[in-house]
Amino acid sequence: MPAATAGAASRLVQATSRRVELDLQRLAALNFVTPGSPRSRIADQYRVIKRPLIANALGKGAAPVAHGNRIMVTSALPGEGKTFTAVNLALSIAAELDTTVMLVDADVGRPSVLKTLGLAPGPGLLDVLEGRATMPEVLLRTNVDKLTLLSAGTLHDRATEVLASDGMHALLQEVAQRYDDRVIIFDSPPLLLTTEARALASHMGQVIIVVQAGQTSQSDVQTALATIEFCPVKLLLLNQARGTKLDAYATGYKYGYGYGYGQEHGDQAA
Repeated sequence: MPAATAGAASRLVQATSRRVELDLQRLAALNFVTPGSPRSRIADQYRVIKRPLIANALGKGAAPVAHGNRIMVTSALPGEGKTFTAVNLALSIAAELDTTVMLVDADVGRPSVLKTLGLAPGPGLLDVLEGRATMPEVLLRTNVDKLTLLSAGTLHDRATEVLASDGMHALLQEVAQRYDDRVIIFDSPPLLLTTEARALASHMGQVIIVVQAGQTSQSDVQTALATIEFCPVKLLLLNQARGTKLDAYATGYKYGYGYGYGQEHGDQAA
């Protein structure tokens, strides 16, 4: 998109979208990464986690990743901490100097992003897909300068089918290509509960599967991975793992496919 056109589009969003205030003190108390907070272990962990993701998103990785700026955060089953991870990842990436972030609640059957952030539900993704609203009307600007939100929207019985529709594909193309510096994070339904999560994954460049230590079986993880074998980059993130001797220096996360980290903090399930 030419610079003048991108600037005009940005001004249109600013003019029509609604601004919301995140309670940053509340979020920090809940172990989220917030601007201006003192340096913490979890903030350092997300710094390490986001670095290869950003490199892939902006075409600066070792090899090009198609649709690398589309990052889906999911899990095999509910309750493994995917929403907590998606929100923290978005907040951490928003702290970058040259990157903007859109956090999309694509778990339309059980939306929880806005609730996690302490915000009231409202129109969003489903309303845009069904023609009841435009994207600028439903985007939520926040007091975290480079973070915008897109809620799941108005729920109905066919919400999950809409997520797998051609309209969703067209919308993904639009929002991912509008701004070259934008990273889009999707909080997705669990992979083993709905086919819609797999349909969404087919449009992603990077997929993070959150695995709760001591809860998710190896067979469930393997089955979840098999459903997205077509995705260019797949990462396993182990949540609620016990700390190791390395935690004093390195991060706590452990995730696979070439990147390894571990987490001692008790991530919240969502």
